[in-house]
Amino acid sequence: MNISKRSGRSGTIVALAVSAILAGPTTGLAETALTVNGVDIDSTVLDMYLESRIQKPANQATPEEREVVIQELTDIYLLTTQPNANAIEADPSVKAQIELQGRAVLAQAVAADFFASNPASDDEILAEYQIQMASAPASQFKARHILVETQAAASDLIVQLNDGADFAELATANSTGPTGPNGGDLGWFSPEQMVAPFSDAVAALDDGAYTLEPVQTQFGWHVILREESRDNQPPTLESVRDQLKQRVEQTKFQNYIENLRSDNGDSN
Repeated sequence: MNISKRSGRSGTIVALAVSAILAGPTTGLAETALTVNGVDIDSTVLDMYLESRIQKPANQATPEEREVVIQELTDIYLLTTQPNANAIEADPSVKAQIELQGRAVLAQAVAADFFASNPASDDEILAEYQIQMASAPASQFKARHILVETQAAASDLIVQLNDGADFAELATANSTGPTGPNGGDLGWFSPEQMVAPFSDAVAALDDGAYTLEPVQTQFGWHVILREESRDNQPPTLESVRDQLKQRVEQTKFQNYIENLRSDNGDSN
């Protein structure tokens, strides 16, 4: 990330400071990094702000990047230690912003602590895998389609197919979809990868058959050829473990939030 030598605007400086706070804490022992108007700024604050600005670990900052960030941070502390800062801080709207930003930082930290303290177990990941596999479609399909703008155009293509025209050639010549140059080839897909009217039409066909009526979706009108089908090949547990872990932990957190909301409602 390239950063300018000086922002020149207090609004930009403050916005950058807030993003640094929300970016999360750095690790390591804090020590005074610099002092501005008698206020010590420790190394944790400096490193957090530095990392938010350069989008990489603080120890990877170039000397120029560090110099620019130190000047920006100095400007923040200079502005917030001016004689009128206390009076401005007491303004209701400013107090509200500080309150909200502080709560956002704390909420993020509490959420991070919850995730760290409630990791998904192997049994929970396996159970989620079994749930997902049970709801997975039984079949996959290989199909081609021709996408046109009107029902009449799609009906005319079906007439040509009935007269013996080649599907791929018609798709290449007429389809407005991105697969048109490839003869409308969609490759292999599972039903949930397509919009419902399309996947329902494919599932109703036999291998080698095409739709005898145009199929409408939000993209236009389709003529569909189902070339082949096969049993669905579910992913292995290990190949989707990370996604399942994230899903389980997110569900735990959502349940935690729902319980907090319920308890709060009961107390009102």
